[in-house]
Amino acid sequence: MSLLIGTLQERNQDATVYVGGLDEKVTEAILWELFVQAGPVVSANMPKDRVTNNHQGFGFVEFISEDDAEFAIKIMNMIKVFGKPIKVNKASQNEKTIDIGANLFVGNLDATVDEKLLYDTFSAFGVVLQVPKIMRDVDTGNSKGFAFISFDSFDAADTAIDSMNGQHLSNRQIQVSYAFKKDSKGERHGSAAERLLASQNPLNIRSKPHQNFSDNAQTNQQTMMPPSVPPQMMMPGMNAGLNFYNFYGIPNQGNPMMPPPQMGPPMGWGQHIPQPPTMIPPPPHMNPGMGNNNMIIPPMNLPPPPPI
Repeated sequence: MSLLIGTLQERNQDATVYVGGLDEKVTEAILWELFVQAGPVVSANMPKDRVTNNHQGFGFVEFISEDDAEFAIKIMNMIKVFGKPIKVNKASQNEKTIDIGANLFVGNLDATVDEKLLYDTFSAFGVVLQVPKIMRDVDTGNSKGFAFISFDSFDAADTAIDSMNGQHLSNRQIQVSYAFKKDSKGERHGSAAERLLASQNPLNIRSKPHQNFSDNAQTNQQTMMPPSVPPQMMMPGMNAGLNFYNFYGIPNQGNPMMPPPQMGPPMGWGQHIPQPPTMIPPPPHMNPGMGNNNMIIPPMNLPPPPPI
């Protein structure tokens, strides 16, 4: 046991994939040869039972890089090994498979429907915990026309039922509902008690990272507000309520940035502002000494206009 723990601690979890649904004939050498086609393999491990010394139907394959592991998941998931589809996903030292009871029954299946088709169809609604289990005849291996699928949440299971029940799969109308519980008298999964236990499970809560930011929504909204222009950076005549528009260069159609009436430019502005192409007289209320010294000032000794 200590050797296994040490191996898990030394393994690069980000570059390791979990392989489930392995046939009993699969060995570590076969697992290595299978996944080396996806990328350079560092190690292949299949935990064994202490009593029987047989592997438990799953294993771990470590690659050199995380990109190799991601590529292996894409091309190796749900391929058949010795006639059984395998499930390949990201391995995590702290991740545990939680069977919360979101188990579905899928009936009236066509004989051509296999595990991969069921997985590809129902994984669109959420995380499928295990390879879909199609009930088959022991002697012939032919499908009995129904299967069981387990999700990691009741939300995914509910969506799958609403979307797929009564739909056609391989030209046959299938039936999708919650499966009956084992050793129970007609009680199905999906009860209120199961949903309550699932919502209180800390591992199940941690498996929903998309909800981690809900408590900090107001804080994040406050921190993302755009900064306003400091008071010392405001130009004379600018309204304090226009800081946001001026800072980001957005025109404010409702309140144009024009100087208040009866206010001339401050002293000295004419020395820094580029001159217009034509000379215009200053407003009547401006003193002759203010503004641009090059402005043309009308002479003060002109005679008054002749009487009409």
